[in-house]
Amino acid sequence: MKNIVYIFIVSLAIFASCNHPLNVDTYKHSIRGEAQGTYYAITYYDSLNRMLKPQFDSVLDAFDLSASNYKPQSIISKVNRNEKVKLDDIFIGNYRLAMKVSAQTNGDFDITVRPLVEAWGFGKTKAEDMDSAIVDSILSFVGYQKIKIIGDSVVKEDPRLQLDFDALAQGYSVDVLSNYLQSIGIKSYIIDVGGEIYASKSKPNGEQWKVGVQTPKDSTVYGEDLSAVLPLSGEGMATSGNYRKFYIKDGIKYAHTINPHTGYPIATRLLSTTVIAKTAAQADAYATAFMVMGLEKSEAFVKQHPELEVFLIYSNHNGEYEFYTTPRLAKIVK
Repeated sequence: MKNIVYIFIVSLAIFASCNHPLNVDTYKHSIRGEAQGTYYAITYYDSLNRMLKPQFDSVLDAFDLSASNYKPQSIISKVNRNEKVKLDDIFIGNYRLAMKVSAQTNGDFDITVRPLVEAWGFGKTKAEDMDSAIVDSILSFVGYQKIKIIGDSVVKEDPRLQLDFDALAQGYSVDVLSNYLQSIGIKSYIIDVGGEIYASKSKPNGEQWKVGVQTPKDSTVYGEDLSAVLPLSGEGMATSGNYRKFYIKDGIKYAHTINPHTGYPIATRLLSTTVIAKTAAQADAYATAFMVMGLEKSEAFVKQHPELEVFLIYSNHNGEYEFYTTPRLAKIVK
C-alpha cells in the first residue's frame, strides 16, 4: 500500500489476458486491475476455469476499508482520528507483525512515523518548512512502544500518535489474496500488488516462478534494466528503495523513507533492498527496515536471521553499483 511509492520488482510472468487449457483439466488465467493506488496482477491455474477478478476486487476493497490511510472511513483512519472503532483481523494482523518487526529491529521499523511522513511531504499533505524544532516536537509522540491493543481497541499514550501500515500492508494484502486462492483449491499462482509478490511452490509443470529486480536508477523504465532474476517457491518477495519517490528542495534531495529515531529522511549508500521471506508482508516490512538500517547493519541482521534471504544494491565510494546477497540466494541468483 505504498501509494505512489513504486516498488522496483518486475514479474517475469506474462500478465496478459488469457484463458486457455494447458492440458485437459488446467486453465491459465492472468488478471490485472487497480487497487491501493497501484496495480495488481495475478496469474493462476485453475482446473475449474473460474474467472476470479470480481472476487479479487472484493477482497482488496475489504482490505482497504481496514488498512488504508487513503480511505476516510477505514479502520486505521478512524483510529488516527481517535474515533471509537472495533478492530478487525486485518488491522490486528498488520499491527502484530509491525510490532514484531519493530522489536526485532530496535525500532528501525515503526508504524507510528505517519506524522513525520506527512510533515516531510510524503503523505496527503505538502511538506512543511521543517527544522529541528518541528522534528523534535513530532518525535515526542512517535514510537511503536507508545501504542497497544487492548481487547479490540487501540490505546495510545498520546492522542496525536498516528499509524501508517504502508510499509507492510501492501505485502499483507498479497498474503490475504494468497490465502483466498488456497481456500478455493487453487495451488499454482503468482500474485503481484504494486511490486509486492507471493508465488506458490511451482507452476503446474514443476517450474519455479522467476522474478526480476530492477536496477535502481531514477530514469529506468519500469520493467527494463534488471539487476537480477530471483526464483520463488512458496515465498513472498518485496523491494524497497528511495530512488523514485523523492523531492529536491534548496538543492537537497529528500527521500521518502523516514528514520524513526532521528525524524529525518534517511541518507544511505543502500539503494535497493529486496527481501524473500515466508510471507509477502514479512518481506515488505523487512525491506523497509533495511533501508533505515543501512548496508552494514542490514548485513549483520540477516546473518542472525537465516530465515530471510536478501539482495541488496548499494553504491561504492566511486558511485558504482555493488551487491550483497545472502549465501543461499547467491548460489541461485542470475
